[in-house]
Amino acid sequence: MPAFAYLDHNATSPLRPAAFDAMVEALRVGGNPSSVHGAGRKARAIVDKARREVASLVGARTAEVIFTSGGTEANNLGLAGAGRRRVLVSAIEHDSVRRVVPQAEVLPVDSDGVLDLAALQRALAASAEPALVSVMLVNNETGVLQPVSEVVHLARTSGALVHCDAVQAAGKVPVDLHGLGVDYLSLSAHKIGGPTGVGALLVRSGMPFSPDRRGGGQESNRRAGTENVSGVAGFGAAAAEAGVCLDVAALRDRLELSLAQIAPEAKVFGVKAPRVCNTTCISMPAVLAETQVMALDLAGVCISAGAACSSGKVQRSSVLEAMGVPAAEASCATRISLGWNTRDTEIERLITAWQNLYIRVRQSDISHNGSRARAA
Repeated sequence: MPAFAYLDHNATSPLRPAAFDAMVEALRVGGNPSSVHGAGRKARAIVDKARREVASLVGARTAEVIFTSGGTEANNLGLAGAGRRRVLVSAIEHDSVRRVVPQAEVLPVDSDGVLDLAALQRALAASAEPALVSVMLVNNETGVLQPVSEVVHLARTSGALVHCDAVQAAGKVPVDLHGLGVDYLSLSAHKIGGPTGVGALLVRSGMPFSPDRRGGGQESNRRAGTENVSGVAGFGAAAAEAGVCLDVAALRDRLELSLAQIAPEAKVFGVKAPRVCNTTCISMPAVLAETQVMALDLAGVCISAGAACSSGKVQRSSVLEAMGVPAAEASCATRISLGWNTRDTEIERLITAWQNLYIRVRQSDISHNGSRARAA
């Protein structure tokens, strides 16, 4: 049996062997891709190949790909580079969107975590100032799909541009830059089995874009700084494999059914909305999320308490809060996310550990209540 069951792919998905091999080969080549000598040309060829692979993953042209240091930089670059002062974001966006423009207008979601399109329409009609709308394609905590195509339709009627954080969508559902009609689209390598520290911003041809840093002319003068050749190579290899979308719905459904049988009062969030096949956000009643994460970790199971981008801190989920989930219920919610190498045995290990924890807590409650009754 493996040392642990890794079920936290939305935080980071383990490196695919093909990505590892591509990175090692790139490291052997060396050379600066901006250099004109032989080593530089080999490095440039690696970057160009990866650019084609990433572009293919999302139906884009190679010239539309800007390599970045990750999804966070891609989101920052897209929001700043669009040049719009008025920005509208959904209430469930990642912090790398929400915190970029503190004065952004926040759009509500319904109880399943789906953007309120009527609210977007009202917001767009409320001002003649051209806006930028930023809506993610898949929520990182619940896995709920957002109506991005409908957002684009509404935005076009008011002259607004659209940025889409597709970090959690790539490799799980088909993503097409031009099919969606968005103007800017963010990706991250380590969410699809590539390396950490590399991502991409896709800028649709003809869209306004202003770089946020000055230096060399890398990335066609749109993102200064020598490309991370080995990281980009790993990203490209992972993108090539992620073109075949993840298919773990059967495992996810079996997991949710089993946990519901163990604890009928447990709640899966966003279950009534369209979701990607790998994500379950579920509450274990009266057991704090951090307690669950630690207990399951001791049992050799890796899950998370919401987003994993807060330096290890466990804090209240802004996503569940936006969905109207009571604080006490939200504090007991954890996220289980499957990936490209998830096995049946890992699901079984989680179910067993989850059941054992639930039984221990219930027995402790019964014992505690019995002691109180005798004392009374």
